[in-house]
Amino acid sequence: MDPLIIAGKTYTSRLLVGTGKYKDFTETRAALDASGAEIVTVAIRRTNIGQDPALPSLLDAVPPSQFTYLPNTAGCYTAEDAIRTLRLARELLDGHDLVKLEVLGDPQSLYPNVVETLRAAEVLVKDGFKVMVYTSDDPIIARQLEDIGCVAIMPLASLIGSGMGILNPWNLQIIIDRVKVPVIVDAGVGTASDAVIAMELGCDAVLMNTAIAGAQNPVLMASAMRKATQAGREAYLAGRMPKKIYQASPSSPSTGIIGS
Repeated sequence: MDPLIIAGKTYTSRLLVGTGKYKDFTETRAALDASGAEIVTVAIRRTNIGQDPALPSLLDAVPPSQFTYLPNTAGCYTAEDAIRTLRLARELLDGHDLVKLEVLGDPQSLYPNVVETLRAAEVLVKDGFKVMVYTSDDPIIARQLEDIGCVAIMPLASLIGSGMGILNPWNLQIIIDRVKVPVIVDAGVGTASDAVIAMELGCDAVLMNTAIAGAQNPVLMASAMRKATQAGREAYLAGRMPKKIYQASPSSPSTGIIGS
């Protein structure tokens, strides 16, 4: 498969996976291995990566030498909290600057607060961070975030953890067509077919956590998502046949028929 390039670095996998909600770090690692993911998200406020030396650390189960960490600001509701959280992550991860920004609007929907997101993005980009940003599926906001200097735009497909799939493919298509940096569907994927649809639309990658961690068999679902992402990308590159409303076309040749 053609490589994914984010902030000048090349990745072979177009599936990004979260590290939360698994029963333990052993299951986390098994699911990551099955997914083939190279970039893994880490909720700095919820996952121990050295903040508490007395507790097990994700760094031991998922070494940064083998995966690209993507610290995120899950649980932040203001620009200030998000900025503070990512500066802490940079200290904990020895200057790591690739981050995922998300500023939430309310604890019920977890819908992004785009006003606070724009504010935080401006500060973080100026502070030297390479910002991958979770946002709404508003094409205008997506362009504004790109103009600020974000290295990837990550619109939701549906609400975080809902598993509802892609509810508005038209807006996603507009964003894909208008934004030059990678577009990564983030939030709402529930099963493999959702990942396929995202990739067939032309998204550069898919990010998910609950769809894998919340499955009855997370490791098997991680494997399914890996294949779905690859299949969707290949279908997009191949170029689907045109849709023909009210018009059939035989699969076999219409000339040279026996007896004609």
